[in-house]
Amino acid sequence: PSCPTDDRGLQQVVLAATYSFNNQSNDAFLFKPSAITRAQRQIVKGLRYIVDLEISRTVCRKRDHNNNLSKFFNVCVLQTFHCHFEVWLIPWENETNVQVFLCKS
Repeated sequence: PSCPTDDRGLQQVVLAATYSFNNQSNDAFLFKPSAITRAQRQIVKGLRYIVDLEISRTVCRKRDHNNNLSKFFNVCVLQTFHCHFEVWLIPWENETNVQVFLCKS
């Protein structure tokens, strides 16, 4: 089943996926989610989210150590990746586990 984009769990998953992308990227700049193109939620020993989204490069450097992605904006989008994430969210254990992480330009 599809999941509304304003779902609180989905927003948490999108941020976790974006942090994961930024941590694994060698780019000097941070990326932030720019569009959710598909979102599904399954209830199985927690919540499993299957998300396709676009992640765009910001003008904020990683070295600035500012992790609040909501403050960043895309002045001139130089690069956008189309990503597929599958994330397991277990709220009562405060656990978020990114299981599948695929991105292409």
